[in-house]
Amino acid sequence: MVKRAVVNDNESKDQIKEQIGANSSLKALKEDVSHPVKKPKTHSPKVDEQYKEVTCSAPVNIAVVKYWGKRDTKLILPTNSSLSATLSQNDLQSTTTVRCSKSLKSDLLFLNGKQESVEAKRFQTVLSQARECRKKMEDEDPKLADMSTWKVVIASVNNFPTAAGLASSASGFACLAYCLFQLYELPLSISELSRLARVGSGSACRSLFGGFVKWEMGLKADGSDSLAVQVCDENAWKDMEALILVVSDAKKDVGSTEGMQDTVNSSDLLKHRIESVVPERMKNMEHAIKTHDFDAFAELTMIDSNQFHAVCLDTYPPIFYMNDVSRQIIRFVTAYNKVFLKKDAHGKQRGYRAAYTFDAGPNAVLYLNKKHVAEVIGLVNHFFPTTTSESDKTLYYGRGINYLNDIKTKDIELLIKKIGLKPYPIDSLSRIISTSVGGGPRLLSNEYDSSESLLNLKNEPKH
Repeated sequence: MVKRAVVNDNESKDQIKEQIGANSSLKALKEDVSHPVKKPKTHSPKVDEQYKEVTCSAPVNIAVVKYWGKRDTKLILPTNSSLSATLSQNDLQSTTTVRCSKSLKSDLLFLNGKQESVEAKRFQTVLSQARECRKKMEDEDPKLADMSTWKVVIASVNNFPTAAGLASSASGFACLAYCLFQLYELPLSISELSRLARVGSGSACRSLFGGFVKWEMGLKADGSDSLAVQVCDENAWKDMEALILVVSDAKKDVGSTEGMQDTVNSSDLLKHRIESVVPERMKNMEHAIKTHDFDAFAELTMIDSNQFHAVCLDTYPPIFYMNDVSRQIIRFVTAYNKVFLKKDAHGKQRGYRAAYTFDAGPNAVLYLNKKHVAEVIGLVNHFFPTTTSESDKTLYYGRGINYLNDIKTKDIELLIKKIGLKPYPIDSLSRIISTSVGGGPRLLSNEYDSSESLLNLKNEPKH
């Protein structure tokens, strides 16, 4: 935790002013007035007389049991519980800097370098709730700086497409909540903090933990029991990998917020899913994860993805998040798994190689064992060919470029014959993101650090 900014009662205003000016990160002013105040680090210039800044990053999460529909749109309380995998920030992340200053005249917000309105309802809800929590701390301890009254400037960037079905709102609001948690030094557990992220974007609560995370829907009207809980951390299933087949970077036609409420108001299938399907599926999925049963995990993941999109089609008017390329990916994964599937003594399918899931967008996320990544990339290269040049391979494959030399050409040729599908048109995919299950949010800096901060000294985004 960042140390609290305090002001000793017996210090004069001039001494306080001098100390705060010398320590721009507002660390605890513990030095006795008879001793010199420590000089700030060279990368901590005096932006203001009284200010504090943090920079954090947060991950994307992709659900394997989907959340779709709210029972309370204001508090963002879901109609069902959900479960997701947190993906590595080495490949997908949101980064946010929050600067809090007594000299700022108004709140400012910059997303991907562009100034946005601070009046956005969900942004205001998260910020106001964090300030309320900080104000309670200040009321209980008069020595705390009155940061709850200071304005903020916020800059946030994603290293992946926004609003394209890659959970950008989840990582973005998780990052905002975590920054405010660090900035105000809020006395909350991570599960308690997940409630703050939730009121920004429902699935954001799951991005506050690494590994596998469930969002318990809760039953209370005030939402106090609707929070995220870690099922297991990122080290529990180290062989789990993910390949994101990016079909489109474009913003989706129907946003998740609008789409899910249309579904709540019109879909009979959603009612069946909420009441009869999800409770048991959550138990089975959690058990599969804890026992590393990839066959059960894969089957449940694909079935749940299928039902989620069936619910979207059952909405009136219907919602189409997948496109023809998405459906061809499903055919490919299904045919690929079929080559290896066999029933065990209990009649259960064993031998799954990969599991697809689609959120509210056309992009596929394939969960698979690390030992099969090279094989799947080799098959994807055949069935979804690319004209990417040698010089652009790193951009197209990302981390996945490390697997290209492990592709066994003869094995791929044999599998292609067994799968029996025709290749899809060239450049149907815009890129492949290879990643793994990863950890939760990171505190990158709890003071101004020019190498980490997204803001310059004029309270503007650097880029």
